Amino acid sequence: MDRPKVLICGAGIAGPTLAYWLARHGFHPTVVERAQGLRSSGNPVDVHGAAAEVASRMGVMPRLREAATHATGLAFVTASGHRIGPLRLGRPGREEVEVPRDDLAAILTDAARDDAEFLFGDSVTALCQDAGGVDVTFEHAAPRRFDLVVGADGLHSTVRTLVFGPETGFVHHLGLYIATLWLGRPAADPTTILMYNAPGRSLTVHPARGSAGAAFIFRGPARPGLGHRDLDAHKRIVLDAYDGDGWQPPVLPELLERLRAAQDMFFDSISQVRLPTWSHGRVTLLGDAASCVSLFGDGSSLAMIGAATLAETLAANSDDHATAFRAYEIRHRKVSRARQRGHVLAAALLVPATQTGITVRNLAAQALPRVPTRSPRRKSD
Repeated sequence: MDRPKVLICGAGIAGPTLAYWLARHGFHPTVVERAQGLRSSGNPVDVHGAAAEVASRMGVMPRLREAATHATGLAFVTASGHRIGPLRLGRPGREEVEVPRDDLAAILTDAARDDAEFLFGDSVTALCQDAGGVDVTFEHAAPRRFDLVVGADGLHSTVRTLVFGPETGFVHHLGLYIATLWLGRPAADPTTILMYNAPGRSLTVHPARGSAGAAFIFRGPARPGLGHRDLDAHKRIVLDAYDGDGWQPPVLPELLERLRAAQDMFFDSISQVRLPTWSHGRVTLLGDAASCVSLFGDGSSLAMIGAATLAETLAANSDDHATAFRAYEIRHRKVSRARQRGHVLAAALLVPATQTGITVRNLAAQALPRVPTRSPRRKSD
């Protein structure tokens, strides 16, 4: 019998993971990605818990450990320059690793590449499904027919729009924005994430691995009609939020200058996706397309867990995609729902809205477990 053909839209974290497992369960996966190649932007993310188990079964944990960042703690830097921390990251005894998102995507893609087809520089423009399959129209490639289609194409999912309708009905702004970029130089503190705060804003310098990264997370209203690929508009929004109001942590001038010159910057609204169902006919959604949000770096782990779950349910119900999709959704909603509910606490910790909120957060942080200090560290980045 012919192997079932599955089109996976998106070569981020969920897409390559799903492709890997589908191939091993006897399916023929094709991954289409709008970008010309793997992206180089994005912040460090965590692979832990069940996602670490998925990575181990894929045989990629050794590569993830090699690509891991060198961060062992997080320190909040007060207006006077005093550090609270470094606070210990992660949970003792739990298998976990933090890696730059682009490295994680590249490692997962390499694991799947030999057994899956990858189409870079293309995207889906139309889906027409019937009882026997889905006819797919691409922007560049010739039309093709697949047995199933999976939208793993992120918060602004094209598949979700084509099948379920405009994202305005499902994507809910949570009052925050994030921008990240690489600095092209090592961090002054090679092991500690430094976070600076003003009311409604945070600025983070992450030591990553080799090249430090910066993250701007700030509060702001929804901006209907803002294009999610408009780099110049994104820069203006960040600069308006951080430039010229008197808040001047020591690293801010350099970071704003690098932001102005950046040609590759990640920027987006922090939003939550809410859908009554993740599937329609022979099309289903995965990762952020179905169930964004996490502010604690859990999004990539959730994407890997969801991909493995979907592959398992499809393998167990290879002749009944409807049953497979229902089983996947029931199982993975339980996992993702708790993480989605944590956004209020995460926002209060990372971006307190008021000076009082910053003070209360800092006082509470002083009681948290810390990384043992082995040698003196410089006081500024």
